[in-house]
Amino acid sequence: MLNVNVGNAAIPAIGFGTYGMSATDVYRLIPAALGAGFRHIDTAQIYRNEGEIGECVAASGIPRSEIFLTTKVWVSNYSERLFEASVNESLRKLKTDYIDLLLLHWPGSDVPLAEQIAGLNAVARAGKVKHIGVSNFNRALMTEAIGLSAATLVTNQFEYHPYLNQSRLIESTLQAGLAVTGYCGMAIGRVFSDPTLKEIGARHGKTIAQIVLRWLVQQRGIVALSRTTRIDRLAQNLAVFDFELGNTDMAAIHSLATEDSRIVDPPGLAPLWDSTSV
Repeated sequence: MLNVNVGNAAIPAIGFGTYGMSATDVYRLIPAALGAGFRHIDTAQIYRNEGEIGECVAASGIPRSEIFLTTKVWVSNYSERLFEASVNESLRKLKTDYIDLLLLHWPGSDVPLAEQIAGLNAVARAGKVKHIGVSNFNRALMTEAIGLSAATLVTNQFEYHPYLNQSRLIESTLQAGLAVTGYCGMAIGRVFSDPTLKEIGARHGKTIAQIVLRWLVQQRGIVALSRTTRIDRLAQNLAVFDFELGNTDMAAIHSLATEDSRIVDPPGLAPLWDSTSV
């Protein structure tokens, strides 16, 4: 597994995403994902599965230092009064004494951004968190967050797939020295019927998921979250480091982007997004 290196953070380039996973799914999939070679697990307080993930990681027998755990503080816990207590609860559920990467989940909150960033910095100073970052921030908010933080922000996690042109936000994120963590890479299944991706996959002898994941990780500074409920797909989704897409393939996938392809846009939580015009 390759890493994306940002400052002193080495983030495994493919993470296993757990959004929407029930306890039953977590108990079935996390041991299998770890067995297949995943070492980066992404969760969040609002996913309500930190406890089950913690149990699976603890039972895996894999040294904690070899597993990269990401979780996210929910917006209702952003205030100074609640922030650290919520992180302590995440630590307890995850059965660990540190979180590798802690993110602010969404920018939609009445709590001033300075207070949110101060919360991140406080838990990092206390040794409860190794690295900090943001999720679903636009360029302006990301720039403001960087300016407010004493500790280095290492990533901005946001939606990214072949149909959504995020070039402006990606460029700004990388120029600021942060990694991009892309979620929803399969566009909730839309990629699997795409003729362009089918043709590229057939030519390389790879699945469409492998093509999309390769497209993501082949771009500089991008960490891809892979999510599947099929155990037989786990090892396949990690097997993307033994081939390369040519410039023509990369360009063909980039050219799939169209207007109005954003999938995740919750009112009251999402920012005013940067332009995704193509």
